[in-house]
Amino acid sequence: MKEKELLMNWMEDGMTSIPNVLLQNYKRLQIDEKEMMVLLHIYSFTQKGILFPSFENLAERMTISSSDCAACVKKMIQKQVVAIEQGDQTGYEFYSLKPLWNKIAALFESDARGQSLQQAMTAEKDLYSLFEEEFGRPLSAIECETLALWIDQDAHDPSVIKAALREAVMSMKLNFRYIDRILFEWKKQGIKTVDQAREQGRKFRKPTGTEQVTRSENAVPFYNWLEQ
Repeated sequence: MKEKELLMNWMEDGMTSIPNVLLQNYKRLQIDEKEMMVLLHIYSFTQKGILFPSFENLAERMTISSSDCAACVKKMIQKQVVAIEQGDQTGYEFYSLKPLWNKIAALFESDARGQSLQQAMTAEKDLYSLFEEEFGRPLSAIECETLALWIDQDAHDPSVIKAALREAVMSMKLNFRYIDRILFEWKKQGIKTVDQAREQGRKFRKPTGTEQVTRSENAVPFYNWLEQ
């Protein structure tokens, strides 16, 4: 009976659910283990409705003194992971963990930006390699600058630039002036995806009745973009 009552008391005391995202990232927020335990106890108190536990309350649960708890809280306030906010009533204060969650969210946003930047750099590097492979030689400084302008200034997606390169290869007009003209026409026509570019290429390469007679079935008709 006593064991049952003890179990019931444990259940009534509740449980503290700790977000894994906090456990996995507190090191990146420069929170040490002592501060982390103080933070977890603050979090535990707030889940039970005690929004502003005293340093003595915190120390009762830990192996450090109340002054050590105060020092940890002060450091976390300086690191902007904990804030003390004023409530609706005068003299009513509470711990806010919003700065903590905002910092964790900022970490994820930074990671996402870094990943996108890395992907963009990889795509750009692959693009330069593809051009050199098709041209059969290293690109000149002017050609590298032109390629960079297509990406940065004209905001062409690398996949669309690859499609323009493919168009130039199929038309047997492998030069930057021709590719630049293709990209210019595509941008003017609102073409922003590879599928749109392919459709445009198929439309211009569609053979007429005369071409079907004079060209072999295996020949690839091309559109001269420089005559636009």
